[in-house]
Amino acid sequence: MSVTETSALTETPQRSEPAVAREMPSLTEQTLTVLTRREPISVPPGTSLAACLRSIQRSGTGDSVFVCDGDGRLLGVLTERDVFGQIVTGQVDVSRPVESLMTTEPQTLRLEQTILDAIELMQTGRYRNVPLVDDDLRLVGVVRQNDIIRFLAESFPEELLNLPPRPHQAMQEPEGA
Repeated sequence: MSVTETSALTETPQRSEPAVAREMPSLTEQTLTVLTRREPISVPPGTSLAACLRSIQRSGTGDSVFVCDGDGRLLGVLTERDVFGQIVTGQVDVSRPVESLMTTEPQTLRLEQTILDAIELMQTGRYRNVPLVDDDLRLVGVVRQNDIIRFLAESFPEELLNLPPRPHQAMQEPEGA
């Protein structure tokens, strides 16, 4: 066997862009249970906006704060966008309770729904974080845009790692020349 034949056998085959695109529907039809998720930041009713902001800052992810009752049922969501939109106008007193600014009856998903459901909701509603609830509306998690992007990127590691700096760029010379 020649060196060329041996190296051809050991190389990882590269999937073409159309081949990767054909796999996307099957990936997005998987349930949200396949995503790696972090615990949501939740607070009880009556928590001050200042305490909510501190929770968002501590998370370091630009998260939302989910307001839950004593049984873990979702009552509302406070996003950093909600707060900063009010701060810009000078109309926010951070000592007020979270209920004064939170979104009540937020859009939610369930773990058995698909990644595509999450993408569509995020796109149409312009949400970055969507709460996941069970049948009793108890908060069981949150799906973030980054969770979906990470899942999709991990599904195609070779293709992503081997992309040129600009995907449609044609290199004139070999790298390092």
